[in-house]
Amino acid sequence: MEIQQDLKALQLHDSFGRFIQMIHQLREETIQELHEADSEQIQQTAGRIISYDQILQIADWPMLQARFRDSL
Repeated sequence: MEIQQDLKALQLHDSFGRFIQMIHQLREETIQELHEADSEQIQQTAGRIISYDQILQIADWPMLQARFRDSL
């Protein structure tokens, strides 16, 4: 699959690691929003968290953290 090859190429660059780190930070901020959300906002907020989780999974965030631990 071409996207997987593209991701492997991107994973070599610390700038991609910083971008994915930003996604991780946005996810964490969104989780914090759940504490203040009313019942109507919970579903929308949960959807955003799921989207961030999917991006982090596709990008292999744990591997990027390990690879760029000195620069992130």
